[in-house]
Amino acid sequence: MSSRILLSGLVGLGAGTGLTYLLLNKRSPGQIVETPFPVTEKPNGKVQPHSFNINPAGFFKYGFPGPIHDLQNREEFISCYNRQTQNPYWVLEHITPESLAARNADRKNSFFREDEIIPEKFRGKLKDYFRSGYDRGHQAPAADAKFSQQAMDDTFYLSNMCPQVGAGFNRDYWAHLEYFCRGLTKNYRSVRIVTGPLYLPKKDPVENKFKVSYEVIGNPPSIAVPTHFFKLIVAESPTNNPTRDDIAVAAFVLPNEPISNETKLTDFEVPLDALERSTGLEFLQNVPLPKKKALCEEVNCQIVVRDFSNAAIKQSNGVKLLPPPKKS
Repeated sequence: MSSRILLSGLVGLGAGTGLTYLLLNKRSPGQIVETPFPVTEKPNGKVQPHSFNINPAGFFKYGFPGPIHDLQNREEFISCYNRQTQNPYWVLEHITPESLAARNADRKNSFFREDEIIPEKFRGKLKDYFRSGYDRGHQAPAADAKFSQQAMDDTFYLSNMCPQVGAGFNRDYWAHLEYFCRGLTKNYRSVRIVTGPLYLPKKDPVENKFKVSYEVIGNPPSIAVPTHFFKLIVAESPTNNPTRDDIAVAAFVLPNEPISNETKLTDFEVPLDALERSTGLEFLQNVPLPKKKALCEEVNCQIVVRDFSNAAIKQSNGVKLLPPPKKS
């Protein structure tokens, strides 16, 4: 079987299933297996069938339980979806001066929609956000995808959304951070951004213990409300030295709550390894440490506060905002 055929088959099985297939079918050279049951190796090196007649892998004939990570390759971003929290694990973007300069899309033509590629029982739904008190917060912003109407439409899938506090965060400080990221294309020819939710522990004042606690919205409650959000920024090819082969990196973690515009962006900067421990993800592991430069030592990591008080802007350029929650 060629590697191309095997890869195609694994894609059909799903990422988790494919990995399991490889692990279960891994054989050392010359190893002879005479039974589908697990094997043991005796001190003399000979392999014999296990005598207890057990086969945990036999369960998979009924179906692989998961987890399955729904990986979507859109025009402007790639996302990996978490079926348990019904939020993405991460969303990966690539923006350039050319992509941001293009004006081939209009946000008024885009609409929030459910991602029908995700199985219905794991899918975020429009009704789950209705009167929840939270915004449908883009992880890949629509403003980064103006080069194509399809690319902009893709950003409105709910699989690209997380519940975000609206006033003071999604419509304010978080929007300023997104604008900061776009502004980096004035200094770099290529900017890659990873964005996603976090569910971080907080000390319980009564028990004096750290606990993870977050709200869940929807009916039935199914969409987790993140406690924090992160952005990892990787800037490449400085405009003043495009052949430079290192990268400029910065990671930020912001609480999902109103943030004063007076707050310094650098107050939210965190070491890369701290972000990795919090997310369970590994970033830039193929880049040698000397090749990772501190972004905030090369540019001024500071938000530009823009006025969002205009009613038309608060309507998100034609996209109707969610109504406030009902009063009890």
